[in-house]
Amino acid sequence: MVLWWIANVLVLVAVVPLVVYLAQRVIDAANEISRYADDILTHGVGLTAALEPLPALQETNSLVGTATGHAVRYVTALERIV
Repeated sequence: MVLWWIANVLVLVAVVPLVVYLAQRVIDAANEISRYADDILTHGVGLTAALEPLPALQETNSLVGTATGHAVRYVTALERIV
């Protein structure tokens, strides 16, 4: 019976603190991952707002191409006149 109590004391003194320490490290890592996920979400929403004008840029590119074509025709006509 004395050996049983010695084993219980060893478990309480050695194993339980080790388990608590390792559990705390796992919880800290999970909290850090949660903070990173929240940061990614925050910046992802900000990035989405910054990318909102991109369809307008495509339309602008198309209009510039059209205007360039008209400008080339105008310059060509001027060269013929002069």
